[in-house]
Amino acid sequence: MHVADFATQSNVVVIAGKGGVGKTTVAGALALSAARSGLRVVVVGLDDQQGLPALFGRSDPLTYAESELASTELLGQDAGGGVVMGQVITSEEALLEYLASHGLKRVAKRLVQTGTLDVIATAIPGIREVLVLGKLKQLEINRVADLIVVDAPATGHALTFLTSSKGVLDAARGGPLRSQAQSVVEMLSDGARCSVILVTIPEETPINELVQSAYQLEDEVGIKLGPVVVNECVPSRSAYEVDPAVAAEAAGVEVDPQTLTALRDAAAFTMGQARLQHEQLTRLDSALALHQLRLPMFFSSAAGPRELSAIASALTKAIEAI
Repeated sequence: MHVADFATQSNVVVIAGKGGVGKTTVAGALALSAARSGLRVVVVGLDDQQGLPALFGRSDPLTYAESELASTELLGQDAGGGVVMGQVITSEEALLEYLASHGLKRVAKRLVQTGTLDVIATAIPGIREVLVLGKLKQLEINRVADLIVVDAPATGHALTFLTSSKGVLDAARGGPLRSQAQSVVEMLSDGARCSVILVTIPEETPINELVQSAYQLEDEVGIKLGPVVVNECVPSRSAYEVDPAVAAEAAGVEVDPQTLTALRDAAAFTMGQARLQHEQLTRLDSALALHQLRLPMFFSSAAGPRELSAIASALTKAIEAI
């Protein structure tokens, strides 16, 4: 499947997963891959963390106002006009914008400055999420981009984030809050408008959580699930079955005995990891009838533009193989 076709199946794609599985990196990689296929992409963060900007080589944080994320160098010469923009959406800023659009800008600022919003959020569970999702819905309706990629909170919070609107809809009898919740629920339940891509790594606990989350999202939200992204996959065992001494001799390279021992130990460890990985991916296959996009393990102390570019290229290949 062509990346542009894949990326435009839903207007909004929410990237969710257990903390530590590379969710933010996958969100950035999907945005970059889609932009390289010529699409205009907006990546939305739901807090002010530096993860997204750092991936794209930016030192300044994202703000509520849209700004350019990907450089021309990162996009490449074949992007065909593609661009990656980024912004952060918070409930406070979303409330300010909503009230200001209804002629209540002064009241809105007062609510935020005095902490009244926190009181309201405590009294009406789910209102923060509805405000943020309402802003996302507005971006989607206005078609600000070919694709909106949302870097969602870690899975537990993401479930609350995505299910809260239905709770507010059930609780509110009428008024603007109910209307907002209703329109958000409509967006979430329309696969052409919104879908979720779950991210995991090939280990038991993350996969258990992913499977549980997938069923909850389908049952409680009715949201469309895209392919599962399996991050940090090690190469197949066959790549490590050749003895290092034999490989060194074939390459005409001299390797000392101590290094050969270290290489054999590393190969044995990786082969063990590959066996465990195969077991977990087989279990995931049987638990969920979803395509898997498998991304290789990248060994790096920090993720920046270079690493993001490599991961985006790997994701592009995985998508094209569907």
